[in-house]
Amino acid sequence: MKSSSASPIATFCLAVTLASVAVAEAPPIDFTKFKPYTATADEGDYLLTPPYMDAPELKAQEGVPKGMVYRFTMNSTDSKFYSGIAKNMPGQVVPYQRRVTVYVPSQYEAGKPAPFFVSQDSMGQGQLPTMLDNMIAAKRLPVMIGIMIDSGGGDAQGSERGLEYDTVSGKYAEFIEAEVLPKVSADYHVTLTKDPDGRMTMGGSSGAACAFTMAWFHPELYHRVLSYSGTYVNQQSPLNPESPHGAWEYHENLIPKSKKKPLRIWMHVGEMDNRYKDDEPTLHNWVMANQRMAAVLKDKGYHYQYVFARESGHVDGRVVRQTLPQAFEWIWKGYRAK
Repeated sequence: MKSSSASPIATFCLAVTLASVAVAEAPPIDFTKFKPYTATADEGDYLLTPPYMDAPELKAQEGVPKGMVYRFTMNSTDSKFYSGIAKNMPGQVVPYQRRVTVYVPSQYEAGKPAPFFVSQDSMGQGQLPTMLDNMIAAKRLPVMIGIMIDSGGGDAQGSERGLEYDTVSGKYAEFIEAEVLPKVSADYHVTLTKDPDGRMTMGGSSGAACAFTMAWFHPELYHRVLSYSGTYVNQQSPLNPESPHGAWEYHENLIPKSKKKPLRIWMHVGEMDNRYKDDEPTLHNWVMANQRMAAVLKDKGYHYQYVFARESGHVDGRVVRQTLPQAFEWIWKGYRAK
């Protein structure tokens, strides 16, 4: 009769496997290494704790000049970059439309090159115009144009949004440069600066990873990046042999092994962000990924600010509404029009 107990070899293999898993688990966060996130926070790692409160800059203030907000739609049939895909229709062209919102401050002077930002997923389209009205009037921000653009739809691998945002290449930045900015300039009579120091990208989740990708592959176009819950994980599809781990490659290989680039980065993650309990081999732990991004940026001497928000989740609206004005102010620190 065979014994029901495991063999010594099987027991040993199980022990090795469990040991490997234990090593791979996400390490606990050492909160003693963070400074409290205050109004005077500069470069480095910061801790933000609840209760969270909406920043006063998000409310309309009496006597403040209001900028103009314009909206238009782009059709994929007009694009030379992204014809359209969808998860449920692999291998087929799936047309789509994307909405774009443009903010032009009342202080903008026609013909004068203006700094601007591009917001993926149209992040902040409901809050940013009022915030910018207030902060530009208070001279806390330069007179800037806001371009808030939707993705082509869907999410993650196999979707148009995933293709645009999670691909580790310069293609999306090139799409913005060739097809979006010229239309904004022509239709709304604004002159957008060519100075990369006057250009910012931003987003949340995959939109944040996309924002970083835009600046990483085209630092001649963008120097400033604002990232909420960045998807610096392995979500790229289709597979690119030059970056087999997708955006995980940024903190694993690309940043540590590349010459420092002229970028200024504000970034955030939530304590209970996506898959925060995942082991390292999944390459899908958002907290681990952002922790490592901050660490490699620090090691390479980048200008960065990293905010770790306690008791909060993925692109947590409470955190965004509290931090957005201060994040903008920090990311534009030092800007001088050329």
